[in-house]
Amino acid sequence: MDALLAALRAAAEPTRLRLLALAARGAFCVTELTEVLGQSQPRLSRHLKLLCESGLLAREREGANAWFALPTGSDGALAREIVAHLAENDAILEADRRQAARVLAERARAASERFRRQGADWDEMRALDLPAPAVEAALVSLIPADAPTRLLDIGTGTGRVLELLAPLVAQGLGVDASKAMLALARARLARTGLTHCAVRLADMYRLPLADASFGIAVLQMVLHYAEDPAGVLAEAARVLRPDGRLIVIDLARHRRDDIATKLAHRWPGFSDATMAELLTEAGLAVGDPLTVPGPLEVRIWPATRRADAPAPLSHALAV
Repeated sequence: MDALLAALRAAAEPTRLRLLALAARGAFCVTELTEVLGQSQPRLSRHLKLLCESGLLAREREGANAWFALPTGSDGALAREIVAHLAENDAILEADRRQAARVLAERARAASERFRRQGADWDEMRALDLPAPAVEAALVSLIPADAPTRLLDIGTGTGRVLELLAPLVAQGLGVDASKAMLALARARLARTGLTHCAVRLADMYRLPLADASFGIAVLQMVLHYAEDPAGVLAEAARVLRPDGRLIVIDLARHRRDDIATKLAHRWPGFSDATMAELLTEAGLAVGDPLTVPGPLEVRIWPATRRADAPAPLSHALAV
């Protein structure tokens, strides 16, 4: 009862209600919130602190920035209920939504321009002229539609996998080591209103996530960059529930040294035998791979965490 009363008291203030309404639309940093609400950073920081302490907001540290959003799952049920009672046609909230749309558009533009200036090929499917629609259709076919679960997209990049699979999952989390990539992913999620999906900064070798906390994990066009693919797969297996599914999408073994050099690939794709060995060592039962033909053959390896597999070494820092 004390926790509930504290949360209700924290919400009972106009600015804090506005913050909750904004957070229901996606993650924002303090600087963006000051732009939207037209209030000083110290003032907003106090409000944000109270909302976080009461459990109505989740705070995610990313370098020098902190991002604020509604907690996912049951942790955010009360916050979502409070927001649901706010009038959609409230003049102040409508003005906040217009300002938020402008800020989100500026975020996406800045992130895209930064990538263009740096010459980064952030959309590797397009850079390699791969049949993205066919790959995505094959990925969707491997997601159970009758039992929505938690999805982890490792190396989420621009967040396309989250966007694609959002209708099929209860919650989605994308992790990436690039802040600029995460900026693009956040803009994508905000633009499409996918409030049950989020992204965060994380190292794929040491995921800050609890053991056995996801039903599905996806590694799309990530593993050929990994210095230690076995370590990445072991960490992915760790956060999967028993019988949870890992889907690895990557290039089949190829001899295109020019591509590997141009895009800084660590590995020239993977053979079925190599991938089966890596997945088995990670405690996963390997399914039948799928093939998507193209200029470079794409392989999709589904695997399931064995219920009898020994628990991998945990690097969990937080849930």
